[in-house]
Formats: sequence, C-alpha cells, structure tokens
Amino acid sequence: MSCPICGKETNQEVRPFCSKRCADVDLARWLNGKYAVPSEDPEDIEAAIEAAEQAAASSDKLH
Repeated sequence: MSCPICGKETNQEVRPFCSKRCADVDLARWLNGKYAVPSEDPEDIEAAIEAAEQAAASSDKLH
C-alpha cells in the first residue's frame, strides 16, 4: 500500500501514511476544507446557508 499524499511505502505506525508529516498534511487538508463530504440532504443545505448568512451578518457588525 502506498501513502495517499506522496506515494511512498506506508509506515505501520502512521498507516495509511508513510510519515507523521504526510498524516499532518492530510489532517490540514481536512481542517482547511480542501476535503469535504458532499450532502444532498436539503436540510443540511438550508442549515449551511443560514449559518453562512449569520456569520456574514456577524462579520458586518464587527466592521
């Protein structure tokens, strides 16, 4: 099995990655929103729109 980040052979201690660095790169991609799990659920979409609108309104109040 090869590391999904760099393609090197995996290390059992940090599997499926080859190193802690590649594991951290993968985690950073999740945390920064580069990876996302799409949803087709209309309730999820509505909730996301409302949250974005509230965040924008809060941001506008601060400026």
